[in-house]
Amino acid sequence: MIIFEATPGADERKGTMAIDGHSVPCAFGKNGVIAAADKREGDGKSPTGTWPIRNVYWRADRGGRPITCFNTIAIEPNFGWCDTPTDSNYNRLVTHPYPVSAEHLWRDDELYDIIVELGHNDSPPVPFMGSAIFLHCAKPDYPPTEGCVALNISDLRRLLKIATLGSAMRIVG
Repeated sequence: MIIFEATPGADERKGTMAIDGHSVPCAFGKNGVIAAADKREGDGKSPTGTWPIRNVYWRADRGGRPITCFNTIAIEPNFGWCDTPTDSNYNRLVTHPYPVSAEHLWRDDELYDIIVELGHNDSPPVPFMGSAIFLHCAKPDYPPTEGCVALNISDLRRLLKIATLGSAMRIVG
């Protein structure tokens, strides 16, 4: 098992992640980081803790399949992620159209060209404790996320290539 540790800097919205002995920049939630027990849906914070890697989603029209030991799923235009706490599919993959709020995974920007599903609030999902905590691609200059962690796509591909089954990401507060 490999633990990839993400640590906020002085500005909790930006930090670094250790990958294969190197420190690379990353972005955190627009409101910094928070203890996982205090995480709430829509708070804009990245939850501290150690989160196992579940699945890897990728846009086949925007690049090759990531080299990884994890299950890879090509994102389809109708893929979504339910963020409605009272829905039975809260914090799960759904397809659009969906009858309640669900984030669209097929985006016009590059943020979701690769998405690493992290095992936060998923076994089983607890309503209002946060959904769609992903490791995904960062924009240039690493602006804050909505609560995820974001890396440059080349760093994300490198992480996935060296990760082993059972690997996890640790967000440090």
